[in-house]
Amino acid sequence: MASAEATVRVEVACSPATGQVLSRQLLLELGATVREAIAQSGLPMPSEVDGANPLKIGVWGQLRPLDHVLRDGDRVEIYRALLVDPKDARRMRHRSQKSPKR
Repeated sequence: MASAEATVRVEVACSPATGQVLSRQLLLELGATVREAIAQSGLPMPSEVDGANPLKIGVWGQLRPLDHVLRDGDRVEIYRALLVDPKDARRMRHRSQKSPKR
C-alpha cells in the first residue's frame, strides 16, 4: 500500500431506495477519480454509472464527471432518478392535508 501522504480518504454514498442510504469509507491512492472510488466502493449501483441512462454523480452536492480527481475528505454521491417531481409531491401533500370546508 502507498504511504499516508499518497492517499486520500473519501466516502461513497448512494440511496438505492426511499429511506435507504448506503455508504462506504475508502482509502484511495492520490489522484483517484470518481469512477475509481465508485468501482472500489462495492455499492450495488455502480453498474448503472456508465449505462445507457447514466446516473448523475456529485461530490458534496455538485455534479462532477467520472474522471474528476478526488481530494482528501470528499464525499462522492450517486444520485438516482426521481420518481416524482419534488414540487408536484409537495402540492399533493398540501392538498391531502387540507381539511374539508364546512
